[in-house]
Amino acid sequence: MINEIIKDAEERMQKSVESLRSQMSKVRTGRAHPSLLDSVMVNYYGVDTPLNQVANITTEDSRTLALTVFDKSATQAVEKAIMNSDLGLNPAATSSVIRIPLPPLTEERRRDLVKVVRSEAEQGRVAVRNIRRDANGDFKELLKDKEITEDEERSAEEQIQKITDKYVKQIDDALKAKEQDLMEV
Repeated sequence: MINEIIKDAEERMQKSVESLRSQMSKVRTGRAHPSLLDSVMVNYYGVDTPLNQVANITTEDSRTLALTVFDKSATQAVEKAIMNSDLGLNPAATSSVIRIPLPPLTEERRRDLVKVVRSEAEQGRVAVRNIRRDANGDFKELLKDKEITEDEERSAEEQIQKITDKYVKQIDDALKAKEQDLMEV
């Protein structure tokens, strides 16, 4: 019973950290990266379709993304979707390739992005702590129902705390790496 709760809590914490890393990858640094366009949806024959399903995304150089649209008739829709996204990018279409130059980030914009990333990290920490709280509540419930002893409850809470510390450290490490990446010119 205790092991099931701990295993479930650890899986949920792992998912929270993965979700945070996914969110952080969407925050644009100065370098071009295909994952930058993961959130862009293209209206493809009346259906919102992820960009990576209608085009091949590659990095041409450190500041330019290149898209090769599979269906040439969808080129305009792809270009429009990128312009309408909140990424602030201006695509330039040629006959078969859409190039997206990434403007360099200003110092002020970098600081704003660091604040955004810190906020995301704090939300990740809160999510992990909430999972810990839920697991500890489950242990208290088991104790109240006399399914476990007080010693088992204390031991389980210590295990959950160790797991929580491990995932909070992963979040802090991811935040530190992303901050360095953002402030790098």
